[in-house]
Amino acid sequence: MPLVPETFRRYLLASRPTGLADEETVRLDDAATVPDPADGQALIRVRYLSIDPTIRTWMDDAPGYLPPIAIGEVVRGGGIGEVVTSRSANYHPGDLVFGMTGWQEYVLADEGAAAMTTLPAGVDPAVALSVFGVTGLTAYFGLLDVGGPQAGDTVVVSGAAGATGSVVGQLARIAGASNVVGIAGSDEKCAWLTSELGFDHAVNYRSEPVGRRLAEVCPEGIDVFFDNVGGEILDAALANLALKARVVLCGAISQYNEARPVGPRNYLSLITRRARMEGFLILDYLDRFPEAQAAMAGWVMEGSIQHREHVVEGLEHSIDALNLLFNGGNTGKVIVRV
Repeated sequence: MPLVPETFRRYLLASRPTGLADEETVRLDDAATVPDPADGQALIRVRYLSIDPTIRTWMDDAPGYLPPIAIGEVVRGGGIGEVVTSRSANYHPGDLVFGMTGWQEYVLADEGAAAMTTLPAGVDPAVALSVFGVTGLTAYFGLLDVGGPQAGDTVVVSGAAGATGSVVGQLARIAGASNVVGIAGSDEKCAWLTSELGFDHAVNYRSEPVGRRLAEVCPEGIDVFFDNVGGEILDAALANLALKARVVLCGAISQYNEARPVGPRNYLSLITRRARMEGFLILDYLDRFPEAQAAMAGWVMEGSIQHREHVVEGLEHSIDALNLLFNGGNTGKVIVRV
């Protein structure tokens, strides 16, 4: 059995951030006592953290689909850990498990609200957090269920070089889209989309006029727009919709650090183009996770879906890892190796 220390490190929310989260947003507690599992529980050593944009929204004192993180609580987030000791038949020492770990080195898993899912043997933890995890499943249900792409459609994805967006574009190709366009923030990311992931076009929003470029590469309009960004990019897409278009609202990462988020100005296009704009949450599809993971596993094995993980070393760099999502410093899924 691995040696378990008496204390462990964890990061607590210290203050509500204004703009980007920084080192004053969280407080290191390096003297927390490692808990002993009770009956029905297991002690988990956290190995990897899933860094997702929604963590920033949980730091705000604002209503959402989950309560805000309270001041003094461990920063909420998903991750993968290894079972160290167990008093539950559901967990066995050495198993790798996925669940809500928080930004800390140890956590208890139980058989109820804090239950975790055991990873199948041989699954790479990084891939489990990306393609087979929340971001990959978000792409699956958001595009295929909400967006409903049809053969021959033009599909445009914002935040296309991120963990979710990069999978969305590849799923669009699998679904039969004839024109897949990604919007990203650098020439290197755009080249990755077109040369490795099979996108037909990529638009660099930092150096190109997005609305004009979308009109050029989507001459018949956008049938499905999968939005991870919001703001001006959403407006540019709304101005280029095709008849009966579907706009999938997955996220609005350009707005999460703003004191007053900006809504779309071009929403009247939804009327004139008889289009639909719909948001969704991955929590709506919990009962269908096995279906999606099986499909994604097949596509990964056959090479239809490529993926990339951006691994940041060390729990102490978790805030830096979170901010990569907002300053464009990542390509693919951001993961912290604790």
